[in-house]
Amino acid sequence: MDLHRGHLPDTVLPRNPGLPLDLDWVRSAAVNTSAVERRAASLPGRRSVKKDHQAAWLLKAVTLIDLTTLAGDDTAGRVRRLCAKARQPVAPEVLAALGMGPVTTGAVCVYHDMVHVAVEALEGSGIPVAAVSTGFPAGLSPFHLRVAEIEESVAAGAAEIDIVISRRHVLTGNWQALYDEMRAFRAACGDAHVKAILATGELGDLGNVARASLVCMMAGADFIKTSTGKESVNATLPVSLVMIRAIRDYEAATGVKVGYKPAGGISKAKDALVYLSLIKEELGDRWLQPDLFRFGASSLLGDIERQLEHHVTGAYSATHRHALG
Repeated sequence: MDLHRGHLPDTVLPRNPGLPLDLDWVRSAAVNTSAVERRAASLPGRRSVKKDHQAAWLLKAVTLIDLTTLAGDDTAGRVRRLCAKARQPVAPEVLAALGMGPVTTGAVCVYHDMVHVAVEALEGSGIPVAAVSTGFPAGLSPFHLRVAEIEESVAAGAAEIDIVISRRHVLTGNWQALYDEMRAFRAACGDAHVKAILATGELGDLGNVARASLVCMMAGADFIKTSTGKESVNATLPVSLVMIRAIRDYEAATGVKVGYKPAGGISKAKDALVYLSLIKEELGDRWLQPDLFRFGASSLLGDIERQLEHHVTGAYSATHRHALG
C-alpha cells in the first residue's frame, strides 16, 4: 500500500471553488434509509485483512489521523507532547521491523489558543496545524466573531480550519442561509483549507445530512466532516455512507474532489479498517490520501500502535505505554 506522506499544503489537486447554490439539486436529494442501514451493517463483516496486509492498512490509517486535543484543561506542554507524537506516531523499532521509514500523522488539531504552540512545535515537519473555529462546538457565537476567529487562527499559522455550521439552518431548511454562511467562512480562510463540520447527530435525519453535505460543497468546503466529537452521536457508518455518496455525486457533476473526515467515536483499529474499506469501495484509492481523507481522533492512534506492536512481537503492550498527552 502506498504510504505517501503528502499533506494538504503539498497537494496538486485544485481546491473546491464551489458553485452557485442549486436548490433544485439540494431539494431533490433523497436517502433510502433502510438501504443505507443495510449496507452499513454489512461492512464490518465483509472485509477482513490479516497479518502484513493489516499492518499496512493500519500504517496508512496513522498517516490519515488528525491527532486532536480539544479539552478545557489543555496546556502548552500537552500540545507540545501531542506534536511530538504526531512527528513520530509509531515506535522506530516497530517501523524498522515492518520495513518502513518514518511516518507522521495527517495533522494536529487544537483550539485557537494553542495554534501558535502547535505551529512552533511542528516547524519543519510538514505536518499542518488545524484549528477548530466558529464558536466550536455549538457554533452559536455572534457571526462576526465566528468570522474573526477564523481570521485570527489563519494569522496564527493554522493551515486548516474546522468550522461548525449553524444546525438551525438545516433543521429549518434555510439552505440559502447555510450556503451564505459557508461562503463567508471559506472566504475568511483564505489559503487555509476549510473542513465543514455538519454535527450530523443533531441534523434530524439522513436526508438532512445529504442536503447539508451538498450545500457546504457548493459553498466551497474542501472537506465535509461528521461531528465535533462533542455530540451525543458522532461518526457512524450510515452517516458516512450518505456523506461520501454526496461527495461522489458532487465529483460526478463538477469534476471536483472534496475530502471527508469522520470524527468522534472512532477509537479502535478495527473500526479504522472498516472506514478505510468503505472509502476504497465507494470513492476509490485516490481518497486514501491525507488531502482527501482524515480521521478526527485522539485515542485511535494508541490502539493502532498496540496492534502494530502485537503484529511485530506477538504480544500486546499495556495501554498506558501509548499515552498521547
